[in-house]
Amino acid sequence: MYGKCGALDEAREVFDGMCERNVVSWGSMINGYMQNRRERDAVGLFFEMTRAGVWPDGYVFGSVVRACLGVNDFELGRQLHGNVVKSEFGGEVGSQNALVLLYTKFDRMESASVVFDRISKKDVISWGSIIAGFSQQGREVEALELFKEMLSVGIYRPNEFIFGSVFSACSGVLQLDIGRQIHGVSIKFGFGGDAYAGCSVSDMYAKCGSLDYAKIAFYQIENPDLVSWNAIIAAFSYSGVANETTLFFCQMRISGLIPDTISVRCLLSAFTSSSTLCQGQLVHSFVIKMGLDLDVPVSNTLLTMYTKCSDLSTAFKIFEEMRSRVDLVSWNAILTACLHHNQANKVFILLKMMLSSQYEPDHITLTTVLSACSVLASLKMVYQVHNYVVKTGFDTQITVTNSLIDIYTKCGALVNARKIFEFMKNPDVVSWSGLIVGLAQYGDAEEALKHFGKMRSIGVKPNHVTFVGVLTACSRVGLVEEGLDYYKTMEADYGILPTRDHCSCVVDLFARAGRLKEAEVFINQMPLNPDIVVPQDFLNPIVPHSLGFHHQKARLSIAFQG
Repeated sequence: MYGKCGALDEAREVFDGMCERNVVSWGSMINGYMQNRRERDAVGLFFEMTRAGVWPDGYVFGSVVRACLGVNDFELGRQLHGNVVKSEFGGEVGSQNALVLLYTKFDRMESASVVFDRISKKDVISWGSIIAGFSQQGREVEALELFKEMLSVGIYRPNEFIFGSVFSACSGVLQLDIGRQIHGVSIKFGFGGDAYAGCSVSDMYAKCGSLDYAKIAFYQIENPDLVSWNAIIAAFSYSGVANETTLFFCQMRISGLIPDTISVRCLLSAFTSSSTLCQGQLVHSFVIKMGLDLDVPVSNTLLTMYTKCSDLSTAFKIFEEMRSRVDLVSWNAILTACLHHNQANKVFILLKMMLSSQYEPDHITLTTVLSACSVLASLKMVYQVHNYVVKTGFDTQITVTNSLIDIYTKCGALVNARKIFEFMKNPDVVSWSGLIVGLAQYGDAEEALKHFGKMRSIGVKPNHVTFVGVLTACSRVGLVEEGLDYYKTMEADYGILPTRDHCSCVVDLFARAGRLKEAEVFINQMPLNPDIVVPQDFLNPIVPHSLGFHHQKARLSIAFQG
């Protein structure tokens, strides 16, 4: 009783005064701590329980596993797993489900799969935990395969939360056709009007670009609540359709529901250009009328909205009015605003003010500041920021190190870029691409191609930026045939469609080799409109290789202009 009422000190006094304590009393006290978000006390009491010679049951163990998640302690969770194996309740489905949840939340999906496979009598929670785990950790295909396996067994009925995970997996890999099929399955199971499943399927359709289906799915929800309306407003806001987003917001108000801070933040996020500034200003007036402008996240969203709508003066006014309410998000928002509006110098003025406040820069701040250094082309400032990064330990943050690689390559300091890359434990595709592009454009094209080979050999999948670097490298060292092979590989093996930059690189590849006729043929056959692919000044690097050079250059000029 005391635990449920939040009177934990009184509950502990009663507990400590008990002459005999069994698993039920221990479990009640542990669960009381959990209900009141005192996870560390719950974990401490659990070990006190085991030292007293009382073995927990599956219910207690489940509570302690949730405590491990609350304190973000994976090693403690592994110790608990060892206790489960030794205990008599190790085979209980509740205990095993808790372990599956533990491993999925800490992104140990292989361990989660091992535990899941050992569950002799899986229930819907078992399936839901493992499917949600794979979906949340970016392994959407495996989540979909598990859902298919669950249905094939035929004895389990998916609930709305499982459908939510599966729809999320579909949107993660943009599988609209599969999503539509699963939507049909959810309707057959009676979840067509369910709020949770309906919000999930609407979000999936919106992220896959099918806004009409998103609307249909939403309108099938029976009596949508505020959470449901916020979900559809967020989905359409994410898709960048300001008018539709505003319409949903108005419909929500007509239904009698009162918007909350999430509602207005989602709506404000839909206004991302100067053409939507008037709409944003109207919503701002509504926010003030409702008294929501005092909410810090709402003020930060307003700040960002005005920045994207090219009204920097109002963005600064909001920032100044926040005063003591300014938080780290506010600082990052105003720094980004200055950067995007070509006021790189002001970034450093604000950074100095920020350092004198109670807030310290995070990885987002440092990435923005490094971008400002790039705009100013100031290697001296880069060195200063780099020193700060090392001193504060941010040199382990991959987004920051990737920014350092990018800025050093743009400043021609390839030695520094190489050193940073070599010290990285797990460089990602952005790291590899940054170095490859830098080497190709400013340094050693052959080394760029060697790095590309290493990148593929360790299984890092290249992106469109990587291939810009690779094609540029081939162009610089005259590897025409190899470059054409990479161009074909880009789409055939990796599904990357050619962009303006890729086509420009191929034209440059032919031009530098003096093969202007082939360049002209490529321009006429390429999938993009020639006049938007290769600018006139792109002809400048072409080196004359014959007396007919000027004639060929003139023909290419005509081709470039359509």
